Amino acid sequence: MKKLKKDLQAVSKELKALADKTEKIMNAVAKLDTAQVKTKAKAKPAKKPRAKKPAAKKATAQTATDRVVNIIKRSKKGLDVPTLAKKTGLADKQIRNIVFKASKEGKIKRAGRGIYVGA
Repeated sequence: MKKLKKDLQAVSKELKALADKTEKIMNAVAKLDTAQVKTKAKAKPAKKPRAKKPAAKKATAQTATDRVVNIIKRSKKGLDVPTLAKKTGLADKQIRNIVFKASKEGKIKRAGRGIYVGA
């Protein structure tokens, strides 16, 4: 009988402690709800969207077309395909294709037969 009484008292204490904890939690939740209502009531003016900073340009490897066009643009008198082959190390056929496409795009011009200059 005494043991049962002690067990009931221990359970009673634990229930009271749980009741206190739940009361504290309920009060905290109520405070959060009122704080949220207050912040919603104060309508903040809309912020202006910030202009994004331009992304930093990463150093990219130049393509064969870029290399050929840059070499041609640096030349004052113009260059021919064999000279471009020596400077770039590319095959004649590849350089001819690059020169053809670049001239169609307007990046370079023909200065004469087989001579190309920057546009």
